[in-house]
Amino acid sequence: MLSLDSFSRIVVKVGSSLLVEPGGASVRRDWLEGLADDLAALRKRGAETLVVSSGAVALGRGVLGLPPGPLALEDSQAAAAVGQIELARLWAHTLAERGLVAGQILVTFGDTEERRRYLYARECVTRLLGLGAVPIVNENDTVATAEIRYGDNDRLAARVASMVSADLLVLLSDVDGLYSAPPGEDPSAEHISVIARVTPDIEAMAGGAASQFSRGGMRTKIEAAKIATTGGAHMVIADGRAPSPLKRIAHGERCSWFLTPSNPMTARKKWIAGSLAPKGAAHLDAGAAAALMKGKSLLPAGVTKLEGGFARGDCILIRDANGAEIGRGLATYDASDAARIIGRSSKDIESILGFKGPDELIHRDDMALAGE
Repeated sequence: MLSLDSFSRIVVKVGSSLLVEPGGASVRRDWLEGLADDLAALRKRGAETLVVSSGAVALGRGVLGLPPGPLALEDSQAAAAVGQIELARLWAHTLAERGLVAGQILVTFGDTEERRRYLYARECVTRLLGLGAVPIVNENDTVATAEIRYGDNDRLAARVASMVSADLLVLLSDVDGLYSAPPGEDPSAEHISVIARVTPDIEAMAGGAASQFSRGGMRTKIEAAKIATTGGAHMVIADGRAPSPLKRIAHGERCSWFLTPSNPMTARKKWIAGSLAPKGAAHLDAGAAAALMKGKSLLPAGVTKLEGGFARGDCILIRDANGAEIGRGLATYDASDAARIIGRSSKDIESILGFKGPDELIHRDDMALAGE
Protein backbone atom coordinates (compact mmCIF):
# COMPACT_ATOMS: atom_id res chain seq x y z
CA MET A 1 0.00 0.00 0.00
CA LEU A 2 1.20 3.51 -0.81
CA SER A 3 2.24 5.79 2.03
CA LEU A 4 2.31 9.57 2.42
CA ASP A 5 6.01 9.23 3.19
CA SER A 6 6.56 8.25 -0.47
CA PHE A 7 5.64 11.68 -1.84
CA SER A 8 7.54 14.94 -2.05
CA ARG A 9 4.98 17.44 -3.40
CA ILE A 10 1.45 17.01 -2.07
CA VAL A 11 -1.72 18.95 -2.88
CA VAL A 12 -4.42 18.72 -0.20
CA LYS A 13 -7.98 19.68 -1.06
CA VAL A 14 -10.19 20.84 1.82
CA GLY A 15 -13.94 21.00 1.26
CA SER A 16 -16.27 23.59 2.76
CA SER A 17 -18.17 20.98 4.74
CA LEU A 18 -14.95 20.08 6.58
CA LEU A 19 -13.81 23.61 7.34
CA VAL A 20 -17.15 25.27 8.09
CA GLU A 21 -19.86 24.16 10.52
CA PRO A 22 -23.28 23.60 8.91
CA GLY A 23 -25.90 26.24 9.62
CA GLY A 24 -23.97 29.00 11.37
CA ALA A 25 -21.04 28.90 8.94
CA SER A 26 -18.54 29.14 11.81
CA VAL A 27 -15.08 27.62 11.42
CA ARG A 28 -14.22 24.19 12.83
CA ARG A 29 -11.13 25.58 14.52
CA ASP A 30 -10.02 22.42 16.32
CA TRP A 31 -10.18 20.51 13.06
CA LEU A 32 -8.17 23.21 11.26
CA GLU A 33 -5.54 23.10 14.01
CA GLY A 34 -5.16 19.34 13.52
CA LEU A 35 -4.75 19.66 9.77
CA ALA A 36 -2.18 22.41 10.24
CA ASP A 37 -0.23 20.07 12.53
CA ASP A 38 -0.30 17.47 9.76
CA LEU A 39 0.98 19.98 7.19
CA ALA A 40 3.76 21.06 9.52
CA ALA A 41 4.79 17.43 10.02
CA LEU A 42 4.95 16.88 6.27
CA ARG A 43 7.04 20.01 5.84
CA LYS A 44 9.37 18.92 8.64
CA ARG A 45 10.19 15.69 6.83
CA GLY A 46 10.91 17.64 3.63
CA ALA A 47 7.66 17.39 1.65
CA GLU A 48 6.25 20.46 -0.11
CA THR A 49 2.55 21.02 0.49
CA LEU A 50 -0.16 23.08 -1.19
CA VAL A 51 -3.73 23.48 0.02
CA VAL A 52 -6.76 23.96 -2.23
CA SER A 53 -9.26 25.33 0.26
CA SER A 54 -12.96 25.82 -0.15
CA GLY A 55 -14.90 27.86 2.37
CA ALA A 56 -14.86 31.47 1.16
CA VAL A 57 -18.49 31.53 0.03
CA ALA A 58 -19.68 29.60 3.09
CA LEU A 59 -17.87 31.96 5.46
CA GLY A 60 -18.99 35.07 3.59
CA ARG A 61 -22.64 34.11 3.45
CA GLY A 62 -22.63 33.70 7.22
CA VAL A 63 -21.12 37.15 7.76
CA LEU A 64 -23.54 38.76 5.30
CA GLY A 65 -26.55 36.87 6.64
CA LEU A 66 -27.48 35.33 3.29
CA PRO A 67 -30.09 32.56 3.41
CA PRO A 68 -29.25 28.83 3.09
CA GLY A 69 -29.55 27.07 -0.25
CA PRO A 70 -28.28 27.95 -3.73
CA LEU A 71 -27.17 31.54 -4.22
CA ALA A 72 -27.55 33.81 -7.22
CA LEU A 73 -24.22 34.39 -8.95
CA GLU A 74 -23.92 37.98 -7.70
CA ASP A 75 -24.66 36.88 -4.11
CA SER A 76 -22.08 34.11 -4.40
CA GLN A 77 -19.51 36.62 -5.65
CA ALA A 78 -20.32 39.02 -2.81
CA ALA A 79 -20.05 36.22 -0.23
CA ALA A 80 -16.71 35.17 -1.71
CA ALA A 81 -15.37 38.73 -1.52
CA VAL A 82 -16.07 38.83 2.21
CA GLY A 83 -15.18 35.20 2.90
CA GLN A 84 -11.83 35.20 1.09
CA ILE A 85 -10.48 37.74 3.57
CA GLU A 86 -11.51 35.61 6.53
CA LEU A 87 -10.30 32.40 4.89
CA ALA A 88 -6.86 33.85 4.14
CA ARG A 89 -6.58 35.21 7.68
CA LEU A 90 -7.47 31.83 9.17
CA TRP A 91 -4.87 29.94 7.17
CA ALA A 92 -2.16 32.57 7.67
CA HIS A 93 -2.69 32.68 11.45
CA THR A 94 -3.00 28.92 11.93
CA LEU A 95 0.08 28.09 9.87
CA ALA A 96 2.12 30.93 11.40
CA GLU A 97 1.63 29.36 14.82
CA ARG A 98 3.57 26.39 13.44
CA GLY A 99 6.31 28.42 11.85
CA LEU A 100 4.86 28.20 8.33
CA VAL A 101 4.15 31.06 5.92
CA ALA A 102 0.91 31.01 3.93
CA GLY A 103 0.62 32.51 0.46
CA GLN A 104 -2.83 33.11 -1.05
CA ILE A 105 -3.40 32.32 -4.72
CA LEU A 106 -6.79 32.95 -6.35
CA VAL A 107 -7.29 31.28 -9.71
CA THR A 108 -9.92 31.04 -12.41
CA PHE A 109 -10.44 28.43 -15.11
CA GLY A 110 -8.29 30.37 -17.56
CA ASP A 111 -5.29 30.36 -15.22
CA THR A 112 -4.84 26.62 -15.73
CA GLU A 113 -6.15 26.34 -19.29
CA GLU A 114 -4.45 29.26 -21.06
CA ARG A 115 -0.74 28.45 -21.36
CA ARG A 116 0.51 31.99 -20.79
CA ARG A 117 -1.40 32.43 -17.53
CA TYR A 118 -0.70 28.80 -16.62
CA LEU A 119 3.03 29.49 -16.86
CA TYR A 120 2.82 32.57 -14.62
CA ALA A 121 0.74 30.68 -12.04
CA ARG A 122 3.12 27.71 -12.10
CA GLU A 123 6.13 29.97 -11.62
CA CYS A 124 4.47 31.75 -8.70
CA VAL A 125 3.57 28.52 -6.90
CA THR A 126 6.99 26.99 -7.58
CA ARG A 127 8.72 30.06 -6.16
CA LEU A 128 6.52 30.04 -3.05
CA LEU A 129 7.37 26.39 -2.46
CA GLY A 130 11.04 27.12 -2.98
CA LEU A 131 10.84 29.82 -0.31
CA GLY A 132 9.27 27.36 2.12
CA ALA A 133 5.75 28.80 2.00
CA VAL A 134 2.47 26.90 1.85
CA PRO A 135 0.35 28.15 -1.07
CA ILE A 136 -3.36 28.33 -0.24
CA VAL A 137 -5.27 28.09 -3.51
CA ASN A 138 -8.93 28.81 -4.15
CA GLU A 139 -11.12 29.48 -7.13
CA ASN A 140 -11.60 33.23 -7.49
CA ASP A 141 -15.37 33.19 -6.97
CA THR A 142 -15.51 36.99 -7.00
CA VAL A 143 -14.81 37.14 -10.74
CA ALA A 144 -15.62 33.64 -11.99
CA THR A 145 -18.87 33.36 -13.96
CA ALA A 146 -21.27 30.46 -14.39
CA GLU A 147 -19.83 29.79 -17.83
CA ILE A 148 -16.14 29.50 -16.89
CA ARG A 149 -15.99 28.43 -13.23
CA TYR A 150 -14.82 24.98 -12.23
CA GLY A 151 -17.98 24.42 -10.20
CA ASP A 152 -16.10 22.42 -7.59
CA ASN A 153 -12.69 22.39 -5.99
CA ASP A 154 -12.03 18.71 -6.66
CA ARG A 155 -11.26 19.38 -10.31
CA LEU A 156 -9.55 22.64 -9.43
CA ALA A 157 -7.25 20.73 -7.08
CA ALA A 158 -6.50 18.19 -9.81
CA ARG A 159 -5.64 20.98 -12.26
CA VAL A 160 -3.39 22.58 -9.68
CA ALA A 161 -1.69 19.24 -8.96
CA SER A 162 -0.94 18.79 -12.66
CA MET A 163 0.16 22.41 -13.06
CA VAL A 164 2.74 22.21 -10.27
CA SER A 165 3.87 18.63 -11.06
CA ALA A 166 2.68 17.28 -7.70
CA ASP A 167 3.12 13.56 -7.17
CA LEU A 168 0.08 13.20 -4.87
CA LEU A 169 -3.36 14.77 -4.61
CA VAL A 170 -5.33 14.22 -1.39
CA LEU A 171 -9.06 14.88 -1.52
CA LEU A 172 -10.37 15.20 2.03
CA SER A 173 -14.09 14.50 1.93
CA ASP A 174 -17.03 13.34 4.01
CA VAL A 175 -16.63 9.77 2.74
CA ASP A 176 -13.73 7.36 3.16
CA GLY A 177 -13.32 6.62 -0.53
CA LEU A 178 -15.00 5.02 -3.50
CA TYR A 179 -17.69 2.37 -3.12
CA SER A 180 -19.18 0.04 -5.69
CA ALA A 181 -22.43 1.98 -5.20
CA PRO A 182 -23.49 4.97 -3.07
CA PRO A 183 -23.28 3.48 0.46
CA GLY A 184 -26.16 5.63 1.69
CA GLU A 185 -28.44 4.01 -0.85
CA ASP A 186 -27.04 0.48 -1.03
CA PRO A 187 -26.06 -1.23 2.27
CA SER A 188 -24.23 -3.94 0.30
CA ALA A 189 -21.90 -1.44 -1.39
CA GLU A 190 -18.25 -2.48 -1.14
CA HIS A 191 -15.35 -0.13 -0.45
CA ILE A 192 -12.64 -0.08 -3.14
CA SER A 193 -9.20 0.61 -1.70
CA VAL A 194 -7.08 0.69 -4.88
CA ILE A 195 -8.14 1.83 -8.35
CA ALA A 196 -5.43 1.05 -10.90
CA ARG A 197 -7.18 2.94 -13.70
CA VAL A 198 -10.34 5.02 -14.08
CA THR A 199 -12.52 2.89 -16.35
CA PRO A 200 -16.14 3.41 -17.45
CA ASP A 201 -17.16 0.94 -14.71
CA ILE A 202 -15.41 3.09 -12.10
CA GLU A 203 -17.09 6.23 -13.46
CA ALA A 204 -20.49 4.52 -13.22
CA MET A 205 -20.04 4.13 -9.46
CA ALA A 206 -20.10 7.90 -8.85
CA GLY A 207 -22.91 9.52 -6.87
CA GLY A 208 -23.99 13.14 -6.26
CA ALA A 209 -23.22 15.97 -3.85
CA ALA A 210 -24.15 15.46 -0.20
CA SER A 211 -23.74 18.84 1.52
CA GLN A 212 -25.42 22.24 1.22
CA PHE A 213 -21.95 23.83 1.15
CA SER A 214 -20.47 21.41 -1.39
CA ARG A 215 -20.81 21.70 -5.16
CA GLY A 216 -18.91 18.44 -5.62
CA GLY A 217 -19.64 14.77 -5.10
CA MET A 218 -18.13 11.43 -6.04
CA ARG A 219 -18.64 12.20 -9.72
CA THR A 220 -16.38 15.24 -9.55
CA LYS A 221 -13.85 13.25 -7.56
CA ILE A 222 -13.67 10.65 -10.31
CA GLU A 223 -13.20 13.46 -12.83
CA ALA A 224 -10.43 14.82 -10.61
CA ALA A 225 -8.82 11.39 -10.54
CA LYS A 226 -8.74 11.29 -14.33
CA ILE A 227 -7.07 14.71 -14.47
CA ALA A 228 -4.57 13.99 -11.69
CA THR A 229 -3.49 10.54 -12.85
CA THR A 230 -3.15 11.72 -16.45
CA GLY A 231 -0.86 14.43 -15.08
CA GLY A 232 1.33 11.88 -13.32
CA ALA A 233 -0.02 12.20 -9.75
CA HIS A 234 -1.50 9.51 -7.56
CA MET A 235 -4.73 10.53 -5.84
CA VAL A 236 -6.34 9.48 -2.59
CA ILE A 237 -9.91 10.08 -1.36
CA ALA A 238 -10.17 9.99 2.42
CA ASP A 239 -12.65 10.88 5.15
CA GLY A 240 -11.40 14.19 6.45
CA ARG A 241 -13.97 14.79 9.18
CA ALA A 242 -11.94 13.36 12.05
CA PRO A 243 -9.02 15.30 13.60
CA SER A 244 -5.58 15.14 11.93
CA PRO A 245 -6.84 13.56 8.68
CA LEU A 246 -3.44 13.35 6.97
CA LYS A 247 -1.93 11.61 9.98
CA ARG A 248 -4.78 9.13 9.87
CA ILE A 249 -4.07 8.38 6.20
CA ALA A 250 -0.39 7.90 7.03
CA HIS A 251 -1.38 5.41 9.75
CA GLY A 252 -3.37 3.32 7.29
CA GLU A 253 -6.95 4.47 7.85
CA ARG A 254 -9.29 3.26 5.13
CA CYS A 255 -9.30 5.35 1.97
CA SER A 256 -9.21 4.91 -1.82
CA TRP A 257 -5.99 5.25 -3.82
CA PHE A 258 -6.12 6.08 -7.53
CA LEU A 259 -2.87 5.09 -9.20
CA THR A 260 -1.03 6.69 -12.09
CA PRO A 261 1.15 4.73 -14.51
CA SER A 262 3.36 7.77 -14.99
CA ASN A 263 5.10 10.47 -12.96
CA PRO A 264 4.62 14.26 -13.12
CA MET A 265 7.67 15.00 -15.24
CA THR A 266 7.05 12.22 -17.75
CA ALA A 267 3.39 13.23 -18.09
CA ARG A 268 4.36 16.87 -18.59
CA LYS A 269 6.85 16.01 -21.30
CA LYS A 270 4.27 13.87 -23.10
CA TRP A 271 1.85 16.82 -22.97
CA ILE A 272 4.43 19.19 -24.43
CA ALA A 273 5.58 16.72 -27.09
CA GLY A 274 2.22 15.44 -28.25
CA SER A 275 -0.64 17.75 -27.26
CA LEU A 276 0.47 21.26 -28.16
CA ALA A 277 0.66 22.74 -31.65
CA PRO A 278 4.06 24.45 -32.20
CA LYS A 279 3.86 28.19 -32.85
CA GLY A 280 7.49 28.73 -33.85
CA ALA A 281 11.01 27.35 -33.69
CA ALA A 282 14.41 28.05 -32.17
CA HIS A 283 17.59 27.08 -34.06
CA LEU A 284 20.57 26.18 -31.88
CA ASP A 285 24.31 26.11 -32.32
CA ALA A 286 26.15 22.83 -31.74
CA GLY A 287 27.17 23.75 -28.19
CA ALA A 288 23.64 24.53 -27.07
CA ALA A 289 22.28 21.32 -28.62
CA ALA A 290 24.92 19.29 -26.78
CA ALA A 291 24.09 21.07 -23.51
CA LEU A 292 20.41 20.14 -23.84
CA MET A 293 21.35 16.48 -24.21
CA LYS A 294 23.15 16.76 -20.87
CA GLY A 295 20.01 17.98 -19.13
CA LYS A 296 20.53 21.76 -19.36
CA SER A 297 17.97 24.48 -20.08
CA LEU A 298 18.07 26.41 -23.35
CA LEU A 299 19.81 29.74 -22.83
CA PRO A 300 19.51 32.66 -25.28
CA ALA A 301 23.26 32.57 -25.96
CA GLY A 302 22.93 29.24 -27.80
CA VAL A 303 20.12 30.30 -30.15
CA THR A 304 21.10 31.43 -33.65
CA LYS A 305 17.67 32.03 -35.21
CA LEU A 306 13.98 32.17 -34.33
CA GLU A 307 10.89 31.46 -36.42
CA GLY A 308 7.22 32.29 -35.83
CA GLY A 309 5.21 34.83 -33.90
CA PHE A 310 4.94 32.83 -30.69
CA ALA A 311 3.88 34.22 -27.31
CA ARG A 312 5.18 33.43 -23.86
CA GLY A 313 4.00 29.96 -22.89
CA ASP A 314 3.57 28.77 -26.50
CA CYS A 315 5.16 25.55 -27.64
CA ILE A 316 8.07 25.98 -30.07
CA LEU A 317 10.23 23.50 -31.92
CA ILE A 318 13.88 23.11 -31.00
CA ARG A 319 16.12 22.57 -34.02
CA ASP A 320 19.83 21.80 -34.18
CA ALA A 321 22.42 23.49 -36.41
CA ASN A 322 21.29 21.33 -39.34
CA GLY A 323 17.64 22.24 -38.93
CA ALA A 324 16.59 18.85 -37.55
CA GLU A 325 13.98 18.84 -34.81
CA ILE A 326 15.49 17.62 -31.55
CA GLY A 327 12.67 18.57 -29.20
CA ARG A 328 9.91 20.96 -28.19
CA GLY A 329 9.40 23.33 -25.29
CA LEU A 330 7.45 26.22 -23.81
CA ALA A 331 8.91 29.65 -24.52
CA THR A 332 9.54 31.93 -21.55
CA TYR A 333 9.49 35.07 -23.74
CA ASP A 334 7.36 36.46 -26.54
CA ALA A 335 8.99 36.19 -29.95
CA SER A 336 9.70 39.93 -30.09
CA ASP A 337 11.61 39.92 -26.80
CA ALA A 338 13.30 36.61 -27.54
CA ALA A 339 14.63 37.99 -30.83
CA ARG A 340 16.41 40.78 -28.95
CA ILE A 341 18.28 38.50 -26.57
CA ILE A 342 19.29 35.48 -28.69
CA GLY A 343 23.01 35.09 -28.98
CA ARG A 344 23.51 37.12 -25.81
CA SER A 345 24.49 36.15 -22.28
CA SER A 346 21.67 35.73 -19.77
CA LYS A 347 23.28 38.38 -17.57
CA ASP A 348 22.58 40.95 -20.31
CA ILE A 349 18.82 40.30 -20.47
CA GLU A 350 17.82 43.02 -18.03
CA SER A 351 19.86 45.73 -19.74
CA ILE A 352 18.51 44.73 -23.16
CA LEU A 353 14.81 44.33 -22.30
CA GLY A 354 14.56 46.75 -19.40
CA PHE A 355 13.26 44.09 -17.00
CA LYS A 356 14.67 41.00 -15.30
CA GLY A 357 13.18 37.97 -16.99
CA PRO A 358 14.10 34.29 -16.83
CA ASP A 359 17.70 33.34 -17.60
CA GLU A 360 16.55 30.66 -20.02
CA LEU A 361 14.54 30.78 -23.23
CA ILE A 362 13.12 27.33 -22.45
CA HIS A 363 13.45 25.82 -18.97
CA ARG A 364 14.46 22.17 -18.78
CA ASP A 365 11.23 21.30 -16.96
CA ASP A 366 9.24 22.74 -19.87
CA MET A 367 11.12 20.82 -22.55
CA ALA A 368 10.62 17.44 -24.21
CA LEU A 369 13.57 16.18 -26.22
CA ALA A 370 13.39 13.48 -28.87
CA GLY A 371 13.68 10.04 -27.31
CA GLU A 372 12.61 11.09 -23.80
